Amino acid sequence: MTADETGIKVGTAARDRLAQLAAEHGTTIRGLVEELAQSTPMQVEYAERAGLVRSELASALGSAPSPEAEAKARALLERLGGGAHGPRAAA
Repeated sequence: MTADETGIKVGTAARDRLAQLAAEHGTTIRGLVEELAQSTPMQVEYAERAGLVRSELASALGSAPSPEAEAKARALLERLGGGAHGPRAAA
């Protein structure tokens, strides 16, 4: 291990699952974890994106969506499986 590397301890079941997922994706556990870390937005990034979307909608529609409209959109995304990783509350 070099100075810029670290180890992550997981249970054997998680390690085995990660190994299988990595093999299915043609990569290593390291590659899988690094890709996950780089491609999954953090809460602050979701909030920034939400702010940009609100600004675009306000510009295009003349006003930002109401909190009720945002809640309906969030519920629809949750039902469709697209909102499972984002923040639960409006940013």
